[in-house]
Amino acid sequence: MIRLGLIGIGQRLAHMVTCFKASDPSLRIVGVVDPDREGALARLPEPDRAHVRFFDSLDELLREARPDALAIGTRCNLHTPLAIAAAASGLPLFLEKPVSVSFAQAHALEQAFARSRSEVVVSFPLRVSHLCRMVKARVEAGELGRLEHLLGVNYVPYGNVYFDSWYRDYATTQGLFLQKATHDFDYLTYLAGAPIVRVAAMAQQGRVFRDRSLEPAEGDDTRTYFDNIGRPETGMNEDASSALLEFANGIHGVYTQVFYSKHEAQARGATLSGRHGTLRFDWYQNELRLHPHAEAATVTDRPPEGLNHFGGDGVLAENFINVIRGRAASASPLSAGLQSVYACLAARESAATGRFVAVQQVTELAPASEIPAESPEPVAASA
Repeated sequence: MIRLGLIGIGQRLAHMVTCFKASDPSLRIVGVVDPDREGALARLPEPDRAHVRFFDSLDELLREARPDALAIGTRCNLHTPLAIAAAASGLPLFLEKPVSVSFAQAHALEQAFARSRSEVVVSFPLRVSHLCRMVKARVEAGELGRLEHLLGVNYVPYGNVYFDSWYRDYATTQGLFLQKATHDFDYLTYLAGAPIVRVAAMAQQGRVFRDRSLEPAEGDDTRTYFDNIGRPETGMNEDASSALLEFANGIHGVYTQVFYSKHEAQARGATLSGRHGTLRFDWYQNELRLHPHAEAATVTDRPPEGLNHFGGDGVLAENFINVIRGRAASASPLSAGLQSVYACLAARESAATGRFVAVQQVTELAPASEIPAESPEPVAASA
């Protein structure tokens, strides 16, 4: 039996707990730290509700419940301090993204885990999704030639969630590079095979999503009004943002995320280009299309349909179980989470200053481990 302790159980971590149990039915939730005990209890799998114990601190959970592993699913600004507290335990850790929301947090997190035995699985399901791994396999097989360029897009059809829920709190999220692009910078880094070293970025704020207190909404159908979402001068989430990316191996790329798209305008994926071919893929269409440059032909491939996070959640869950049991290294290690945060922070700084910004590199930890390309002590409300 695996004994798992939870620190903050919101909807995302509750879903992942279900995935953990699907991968290993022996897993049991033995302790929870969450100030919203009623909400946390309702989000737990029913078999665990009768016996789970709630604790006021991580120290108390570790001492009394004696878990085999931990999972952190709090609001974003608490991921780092709680992960640092967990690092001292040496236990395997599942950590929600973004792993940090500031340079100070990221540096402290990196230093803490350089001295820790804990193996961390960061919640990056896109890099381990079936489609992304299929793309990686074709890149590594040389079907594009040497990779030269990446174009990543994310036209988000549910962008209102970043303005009509707790995500609107800029103090918590620190913007949508950190909240959203952290996923995309990670999978682009994984496909490029090298970290991002320099960024130039732009962001739009307040043109589409506006705080209701700033002006009346009557008659203006170009804007959507919400309460308490902030303003550009004081910090708020973006309507859209973009980044020009330089990778350490000479590849360059472009990334754009748009949060006012709706319905069939949705798109999330990338175009990869080399001298010998171009490959386009999209998670919403669940398809990759390879265009060899030597002939007018298209090769199409599709992974299975109907999987959570395009199959990535199941892969992450299985990997976490194997990490706990000592059978595998993390497929989404802390070094990947930190490298993504450093790139996101550089993008945010560039958007604010109008300058190219060098990306801090992970130095204290080992490089992110590769995964097979073939398919296979503060506490706040939960995320």
